[in-house]
Amino acid sequence: MALDSDLVRVAVTGAVYVAPTSTSAPTTSSSALDAGFVDLGYVSADGIAESIDRSTNQIRAWQNGSLVREVTSEGTYSVSMTFIETSEAVLELYYGTTNASGEFAIDPTSTGGRKSFVIDVVDGATVERIYIPAGEITSLGERTLASGEAVGYEVTITAYADAGSTTVTKWFSSLEA
Repeated sequence: MALDSDLVRVAVTGAVYVAPTSTSAPTTSSSALDAGFVDLGYVSADGIAESIDRSTNQIRAWQNGSLVREVTSEGTYSVSMTFIETSEAVLELYYGTTNASGEFAIDPTSTGGRKSFVIDVVDGATVERIYIPAGEITSLGERTLASGEAVGYEVTITAYADAGSTTVTKWFSSLEA
């Protein structure tokens, strides 16, 4: 295969959206999102960290203890980011729930439940779309309030398998027919 600098991608910009899990799924990297998806606004310059963790079980033979197979026993897909807009949608995601008056009764054990997420990563005309049909906030970072710095809401979203056993779907506009 020849080297091709046109295939080097940079996550120049993008957007992160959240919706109830009952919201219609996107179908391509460029399909219009259902109106139920809410844009969560600016993400810090650190961007989005994607993590795929796998645990395996090694199977060894009696003869010489040779490794004969390695089976994946567990797998987890997650994304982490820090939102820097203080909007109702971000606050609900970070704290779990809100009431009509904008008051948050914080329960550190509340995750806010499962939601659908779309992450669009844009590099010029190329779009990578990540769709998490059922994800949940499983970790929160510290929220620092400091002069001269944006207030950040660091979250980790863990993806769960949906009814069809799909955890995450990705589309790359440069690969779509």
